[in-house]
Amino acid sequence: MDLTTDHVRHVVPDPAQFAAGQKIAGVAGWKNLGRSTDGLWGEYSGSALYQVRVDLRDLATKCSCPSRRFPCKHGVALMLLATQSPEAVPEIAAPDWVEKWLATRNAKAEAQSAPESQESRDAKGPAQQAKRAEKRRALVSQGIDGLDLWLHDLVRDGLAGLEQRKSSFWEQQAGRLVDCQAPGLAARVRRLAYVPGSSPQWPEQLLAALGSLALLTETYRRLDTLDPPLQADVRSQIGWTLKEEEVAAHGDLVRDRWLVVGQWVEDDERLRTQRTWLIGAQSGRPALVLQFSVMGAPFGVPFIPGATIEATLAYWPSNFPLRAFMQQRHGTAERFVGRLPGVHAIEEFLTSVSDALASLPWLERFPCLLRDVIPAPASEGPWQIVDTTGSALPLSSGEHWPLLAMSGGHAIDLTGEWQGDALLPLG
Repeated sequence: MDLTTDHVRHVVPDPAQFAAGQKIAGVAGWKNLGRSTDGLWGEYSGSALYQVRVDLRDLATKCSCPSRRFPCKHGVALMLLATQSPEAVPEIAAPDWVEKWLATRNAKAEAQSAPESQESRDAKGPAQQAKRAEKRRALVSQGIDGLDLWLHDLVRDGLAGLEQRKSSFWEQQAGRLVDCQAPGLAARVRRLAYVPGSSPQWPEQLLAALGSLALLTETYRRLDTLDPPLQADVRSQIGWTLKEEEVAAHGDLVRDRWLVVGQWVEDDERLRTQRTWLIGAQSGRPALVLQFSVMGAPFGVPFIPGATIEATLAYWPSNFPLRAFMQQRHGTAERFVGRLPGVHAIEEFLTSVSDALASLPWLERFPCLLRDVIPAPASEGPWQIVDTTGSALPLSSGEHWPLLAMSGGHAIDLTGEWQGDALLPLG
């Protein structure tokens, strides 16, 4: 892949870390610089001599310095140096310490994509698995019985006064669900706490969220009557998740050249969540890759918005398959050239959202790719994007002057994440 400064910015979202790398991105202090098709490397003389390497296939980095930041400032500097002074980084044979690291990463990726052996599956004990699953089902049913009673009491007493409720009102119910091994339901209850008083329309929003929760508990009670894909969705919403190796064995595998159309990172105390949206060039299928990072560790698979990569994705079983992970990569990332895919009419996009919700009522996010839309501030309420027919969609809360400045008031192609009531612009 042709490395650019924009690529580096995307893998280094922290401006302070990017600035620290810029300070040492000159040739001074560096020696034994080099690059190959897959790697980039060099040695930096700081308080000690640090060996720095970059995997050009996904921009993962490794450095011998003691920093716990990923990438560290030396990794940032090496990538910037290669983009700003490519003549200083010749294409030569990689030294052993680079070759070994790249080979280890290749072996790990191949091992993760290899199918699980029958001996390994047998060793896990199907009888023990069935016993644990039955115990969990009993606990989840107990938790749902308590949740239904709580929901009935909440609706019977009315929504008035919920703005004054302390956070413990919601947290206690969420804690009971965690104890009953239903973390997905617990997360939904915790999100309810932020609705009362959040807007003039909060009673309607809360009632809709309570209805969605009630639909989920009622559907779980009829789980055995559902088709397998919808069963998988309900279990997932409850918090009964599949591991990646199980998804690879039972999910839908799709090989394509995937365009990375958008990415968003959320920080929640010690946990960072990254959502990456992909679109298949041949299949046209959307995919959502979720990755998590604890204590500043790097995300497992770096994705660069605006790049394309040949890969096989494994989709989680679902009535509307959307979430996926990279089961196997087949090449290096390349810069996308051409016009983004998408639709011209907002009405056409909303129709696709309706079709998705008909298949999966608990879908909370949906990729949006629109062509020829104009961002516009509203005299009252949120910003909007307007299509050529005059139809509009509200943008997420906040100011969007940079988006308007980039468009110059003219029509642009926009990618974003539809969140049910507003669009979060991503690119």
